[in-house]
Amino acid sequence: MNANDLRPGMVIKHNNELFSIFKAEHRTPGNLRAFVQARMRNLRSGAMMDHRFRSEDQVERAVIDEFDIQYLYSDGDSYHFMNTDTFDQLHFAKDVIGDRAQYLVPDVTLKVAMYEGQPIDVVLPPTVDLKVVETEPGIKGGSATNVGKPAKLETGLTVQVPPFISEGETIRVDTALGAYQERVK
Repeated sequence: MNANDLRPGMVIKHNNELFSIFKAEHRTPGNLRAFVQARMRNLRSGAMMDHRFRSEDQVERAVIDEFDIQYLYSDGDSYHFMNTDTFDQLHFAKDVIGDRAQYLVPDVTLKVAMYEGQPIDVVLPPTVDLKVVETEPGIKGGSATNVGKPAKLETGLTVQVPPFISEGETIRVDTALGAYQERVK
């Protein structure tokens, strides 16, 4: 496709790497030739970079398969999932999941992006519900201040929670910020 057709969210192959387009602006400076200034993220390393494409440049759009998967279990080195459409089981290495493993509990549904049979991105849901396994005792009327206390959750993640949260309670955690959102009834 032509570089003029680049849009945010597209995935392209550039220098044998996959990039997700974050921002693309078509510019025509004075008496110079037009170009497309693109800000893109490397899907392997996560690094952001800027690149200037000439208007007549051809770019290769990558064909990405996206589907929902459900987390089943972990056996130490790999994480096992099930495709919710075909019920096929998939397993991903620890390095593909990375820090997102702290939000994985059985039956949570995620989105995975695959390119040529290899996972390139795993997208967590906006929030997950996790059980508090270790924290200081709850304080009645502890919502009067905004002081927090650390709480260790069932996946090993530690977040700051309000003083009224006790062990055994389930809380909702924002996966983007890694922060407490609310208590789940």
